[in-house]
Order: sequence, then structure tokens, then C-alpha cells
Amino acid sequence: MSHLPSTPPEPWHSFLTELDQTASEEVRLECLGGFVVTQLYGRQRSTADIDILFAVPGLDQKLIEKTRQGSELHKKYGVYLDVVGVASLPYNYDERLKEMFPRAYRHLRLFALDPYDLALTKLSRNIERDRDDVKYLARTIPFDLRSFKIDMKTSYGLML
Repeated sequence: MSHLPSTPPEPWHSFLTELDQTASEEVRLECLGGFVVTQLYGRQRSTADIDILFAVPGLDQKLIEKTRQGSELHKKYGVYLDVVGVASLPYNYDERLKEMFPRAYRHLRLFALDPYDLALTKLSRNIERDRDDVKYLARTIPFDLRSFKIDMKTSYGLML
């Protein structure tokens, strides 16, 4: 896993800077998906969105409208925020969040799911790109398979 830079690369940085300038209070973005896999864990693949959870403090409908697919910001930068309405989140995932790009923005704070929690959310979707992301995470972190099985049992009641 490579060292995380102080800001994300373009066009993400400009997009997030403009979003930060529209906020008047702290906005917490809990991120999951391909953006986290590429920016935090170094996987080389493209993604045009930041998947975020909806129910976080400071995230209001106006902010969502400014950043959604098809918005002016999306047209300007080619990237957007995608609010995930339904996600299979592991128990107490919020206790394991890691801040991405601390102090890069005045109002925005981006947090990423921990690699095990991220893998669990991706496995629940079960599409090829997500399975490939999980394989990448398992090799890169590397995963402690015993811990991963315990997480799956605890989070989803799976018999492994």
C-alpha cells in the first residue's frame, strides 16, 4: 500500500475544493467503493464517482444536488458523488473509518471504510469489478483470512 498524498489527484481535488467552498460547516463524507480502492489502496483502475453513505452529519440535499451525476460540477470535472442508499455495512463499521486527505479541505472530511469492511460491502454486490477489487485488497493489505472470516460471521451471521 502506497503512502497517501495530502490531496487527491485531479480532477478529484478541484471537484472537492469547489464543493468545500460551498459548505458553511463541516461535511463528513463516509466513502466506499472504487474511489477508496484506487485512492487509498492504490489500485490502478478508473472510477468517475465517490460512493458515499447518505446518513452522515452535514450532508444535506443541496450538497447532493450540486454533486450528483449530471450536475454542473459533474459536467465541469467529469466526476461526481454517488449517494449509496442501501449498503450492507458491517457492524460498527464507523469505529474503523480512516480519514483520507486530513486537513486538505476547510469543511470537507473524507473517511474511508477499513479494507475488511470495504471488501465485505463489495462482496455483497457480487459483480466482477467488485470481486476484482476484493482480490486486489486481499493481496495488497494483505488480508488475515482468519480475521476476515470472523468479520463475515460477526457482520452477516455467515457460517464459514
